[in-house]
Amino acid sequence: MSEKVEDRIKELEERLASTKVNKATQKSINFIKAQLAKLRESLIQIVSSKKGGGGGFGIKKSGDAQVAFIGFPSVGKSSLLNL
Repeated sequence: MSEKVEDRIKELEERLASTKVNKATQKSINFIKAQLAKLRESLIQIVSSKKGGGGGFGIKKSGDAQVAFIGFPSVGKSSLLNL
């Protein structure tokens, strides 16, 4: 299915490149751009749904550790501790 979407995107891009820009064609150009945006969004959805979630890994907690958060005030250092 992604091949059909990619072909349609290429077709619309070629059509957009060949269309001259003037007052009479502005509506057509905007329509093509809207279709391109929808197709690109659907392509992203298709590609992201195909990817499998990677296996996570765990780190066994042991021993003591010291961590220092350095940074400007009010940038969210305390929020990192609450995760």
